[in-house]
Amino acid sequence: MYTTYHHEPFTDFTDEQNRQAFADAIKDVEKNLGQDYPLIIGGERIITGEKLVSTNPANKKKVVGRVSKANPALINQAFDAASKAFRSWRTTSADARAEVMFRAAATMRRRKHELSATLVKEGGKPWKEADADVAEAIDFVEYYARQMLELKNGKPINSREGEYNQYIYQPLGVAVTIPPWNFACAIMVGTTVAPLVTGNTVLLKPAEPTPVIAAKFVDILIESGVPDGVINFVPGDPEAIGDHLVDHPQTALISFTGSRATGTRLYQKAAAIQEGQQHLKRTIVEMGGKDTVVVDSDADLDTAAEAIINSAYGFSGQKCSAGSRVVAHEDVYDEVLSKVEQKAKALAVGDPASYDTYMGPVINQKAFDKITGYIEIGKQEGRLVAGGTSDDSNGYFIDPTIFADVDPNARLMQEEIFGPVVAFTKASSYEEAIDIANNTEYGLTGAVISNTIDHLEYAKLHFHVGNLYFNRNCTGAIVGYHPFGGFKMSGTDAKAGGPDYLIQHMHPKTISHAL
Repeated sequence: MYTTYHHEPFTDFTDEQNRQAFADAIKDVEKNLGQDYPLIIGGERIITGEKLVSTNPANKKKVVGRVSKANPALINQAFDAASKAFRSWRTTSADARAEVMFRAAATMRRRKHELSATLVKEGGKPWKEADADVAEAIDFVEYYARQMLELKNGKPINSREGEYNQYIYQPLGVAVTIPPWNFACAIMVGTTVAPLVTGNTVLLKPAEPTPVIAAKFVDILIESGVPDGVINFVPGDPEAIGDHLVDHPQTALISFTGSRATGTRLYQKAAAIQEGQQHLKRTIVEMGGKDTVVVDSDADLDTAAEAIINSAYGFSGQKCSAGSRVVAHEDVYDEVLSKVEQKAKALAVGDPASYDTYMGPVINQKAFDKITGYIEIGKQEGRLVAGGTSDDSNGYFIDPTIFADVDPNARLMQEEIFGPVVAFTKASSYEEAIDIANNTEYGLTGAVISNTIDHLEYAKLHFHVGNLYFNRNCTGAIVGYHPFGGFKMSGTDAKAGGPDYLIQHMHPKTISHAL
């Protein structure tokens, strides 16, 4: 009997032994940089001539790994392998599928520092962010395995005299998983394990900047007992294989996390019926956010400043949940702005391989150019208080940036920047602050810093986000504790890491026996 679920503890880096162990893991990962990684289709490892080249965003000349690219012909081969494997995997007991996942989680736990160190090098994540990313990945594996054990016999329904009725869940078919680069371990793992443990087979297309961590996880799944064809590793360029994966008539489920532009296009394409398709495709689409920290007039301003810093600059603001907007009551606006300015200017920016680094690089040149472009826009729309400087000579570094006195409808307050930039605006009342918080097309996360219980209750009803946090930062959801997802243009609100998530990967089926 497995123990009850508890989230994976974060590593205590104040312990010198833990710091040394992590530093050693970084050195070990550095020794193995530059390796080649194959596709995996139907259990076969395939090397192709074209590669995704993963580089270190803190030192862009350093190659982390080279991963073979799939093409449409290989994608077809992967669909055939996954469809064939589905016939037996779907009838494998939930207990056996869960057992595979528990073994995978145990292996990940043993290799935790190695996986985290890989994220430091491939994703540019500082130690604590990398450690939390891998801990969340382990949580997804453990939590979903337990959830499947709870769902394996279905749900109870009523029976009348002369009949016996059952309500069970069955897998959908072949799932296509398209995770993002920002949580290159956690979201990649969660969106892969959920369809697998529910009896589906998977084609995993990792994010282009971070395929190496995905390759390592697929190897862990195979070592843990996932049969040939059940998991297929198909990296590649979105332009070459993205539409083919979505359009393919054998695609039963698409699980995507990424930008609004790509997500809405995918959602539209998935609705089209292809020749030979006999089902409607299930889509789980999680997109962006333009998330707000609301600071009330009676707020503890030290708590507010800490929440804003953590929300805005954790992983360089490259989170869909990042607090990129602050709406502060006019009575405390200047003071909270000053506190955040002081804290932002004190943050250490640099190579995340160093323990002392708070904020590492952004992921690549495309992200660097986009964020610095928004900083130029911000100089026209607001008052630059901190940061605004950047350097891409060796890595993609942008200093934590603050703009004040920004109009609530300005581009800086409306468009997702996905970088270390936060915009401040003031409100004359608490109700106005909530109205401003709601004035974007997104509805992912938000935070309210207030000591007035009526105001917190008001936010529960009127602050329209999927994840609402009181007197803390608006990032850092934990699997099984803070089911995560948003509505409006933030996505389908699938609530990853929650009790309703797995059933979105299955068909409910009613069976009635005449007695």
